[in-house]
Amino acid sequence: MSDTGGSDLLERYAATLRGLERKDRLRTLAPRAGLDFASNDYLGLAASGKLAAAVRRAIDDGTPVGAGGSRLLRGNTPEHERLEAAAARFFRVERALYFGGGFVANFAALTALPQKGDLVVMDELVHASAHEGARAGRALAVTARHNDVAAFADEIRRFRAAGGTGRVWIVVESLYSMDGDRAPLAELMALAEANDAFFFIDEAHATGVYGTEGRGLAAPFEGRENVLVLHTCGKALGGSGALLAGAKVLCDFLVNRSRPFIFATAPSPLMAVAAEAALEVLAREPERRDRLAALVAHAGRELGRIGVTASGSQIQPVIVGDNGRAMALAAALQARGFDVRGVRPPTVPEGTARLRVSLTLNVEAADVTALVDALAQEMGSRAA
Repeated sequence: MSDTGGSDLLERYAATLRGLERKDRLRTLAPRAGLDFASNDYLGLAASGKLAAAVRRAIDDGTPVGAGGSRLLRGNTPEHERLEAAAARFFRVERALYFGGGFVANFAALTALPQKGDLVVMDELVHASAHEGARAGRALAVTARHNDVAAFADEIRRFRAAGGTGRVWIVVESLYSMDGDRAPLAELMALAEANDAFFFIDEAHATGVYGTEGRGLAAPFEGRENVLVLHTCGKALGGSGALLAGAKVLCDFLVNRSRPFIFATAPSPLMAVAAEAALEVLAREPERRDRLAALVAHAGRELGRIGVTASGSQIQPVIVGDNGRAMALAAALQARGFDVRGVRPPTVPEGTARLRVSLTLNVEAADVTALVDALAQEMGSRAA
């Protein structure tokens, strides 16, 4: 019992929370409010009438809300299979496998596919789900300096020099979620080919936004037997879930050996319907990508006039450094009607707390200009 007569059962958790608060790292849930500069709904599809109409038709036709079980039991619905077939055609791969989300898809792939004796080399800034999956898997997992192809090559050489004989897996994001910069995919693909390695590309923030028909930055390499790609359905596609796309044998292996796939209730069939509808929108409405590209270019020009380096993508970090200052700046912008969120360690490296400004078709160019003006005023007032 504690000195106050209460139970000590929860004290270690409370102490951790107090420690986070002292470091300005305590997270809380906040409702959405104001102009959307925070979501990953890049193409504005989350509230799309076309996706909503597709879901309404499915409900009218008797599609259930829930799958009712895992895919290996009764949870495998025609809607899941139609989405996977449509995705395989769209991304030009042998097979696609639908998961409940990007985190679970990354975790599923990296716990099941790399085998004992293999090497997983991950970019140090790759999604947390990839790090978690690789650590929980059977292969040796190491990180390489961000976007440094030579560092990836060094890790492979070190593995071979130490007697490693297994297969190598190179794991990256095509577009990084906190910095908005691109991976050197062509050079990394060449490294994978030279080492007879697998190349796992997380396209979470590129799917729908880049490439022919929105097929992503990995499109030039997709379909090769050593390439596995993750396409999320909850960002530019406007719904939820994720697709692993690649060789049929890899997807079949996941059906048989991936515990997150085998033992999880299948995603909602209605979300499969929404994702299939989103793929159709990508193919038929290239103007959405054009409008977003114009918005990104406009934001780059506007940020340049206040001394902020543009990322060149729809993800624009504004590095602040101090955790408390970053969160205060975000709160000030929110009070002005701009939904901008602060991001702190451990999501980003120590000393790089930032605003993560996300550009979507839910705002207009004039909104971006207004945000940049407000940002300049708030940054100036807090520097004074």
